Amino acid sequence: MSELQPVETSLTLRVLDGADRGHVYQDLDLPLTVGREEGNDIQLNDERISRFHAKIQLDHDRMVLTDLGSTNGTKVNGEDIQLRILRYGDLISVGRSVLLFGSREQIAKRLQELRLSSSSDESVTDHSLGSRPDLGFELNCTDDTEMRAAMNVLDPPGLPERLSPGQAAQLADLMSFLHIRMRSLIQSASENGPDRMVLSFHKWQSLIDLQSRLAEYIRQISNPE
Repeated sequence: MSELQPVETSLTLRVLDGADRGHVYQDLDLPLTVGREEGNDIQLNDERISRFHAKIQLDHDRMVLTDLGSTNGTKVNGEDIQLRILRYGDLISVGRSVLLFGSREQIAKRLQELRLSSSSDESVTDHSLGSRPDLGFELNCTDDTEMRAAMNVLDPPGLPERLSPGQAAQLADLMSFLHIRMRSLIQSASENGPDRMVLSFHKWQSLIDLQSRLAEYIRQISNPE
């Protein structure tokens, strides 16, 4: 059964890697273009990205990514593409930049649908049915229904306040180290169908979400307002 995404009025793209790492583009309207020049809806500082590199548009209630004849190509989940129907949680690679497609809420909803559609026990009552999907719950859910029902997901800790320049640099180094290690793990995974990776999909998405949070933390530390 093919997996379709519901029509959305706005979209989110988060930059996981590249010079713009940690930047979050929210409330994007379709169609949109990605490239390194002004005039793109998403302009990335990456010399390996073409002037107008790729386009995302809505076609028959499907979100379609098109490579615009770029020099270095476009990948989705590690696979070279010319045209691709996007699904929330997909990784889009352009040049040295990697973008995560979808907001945390959109990815949580997709994970919930995948989990429920793959469940063989239709009698199980899930706490998230009829409520807004929770990404923390979805990323940490297990096959043990009792553990899942009892799980209490805490909010992630905030950044330390009033860091000295030396402390900020030290923390940024630590986060960069973790970011590189996770990037290696993510790049080692290969796609096996539209919603399967060699790693467990939930573990794979958990790694991506952690990488996204670290990327945002690094940006906050390196570019304080």
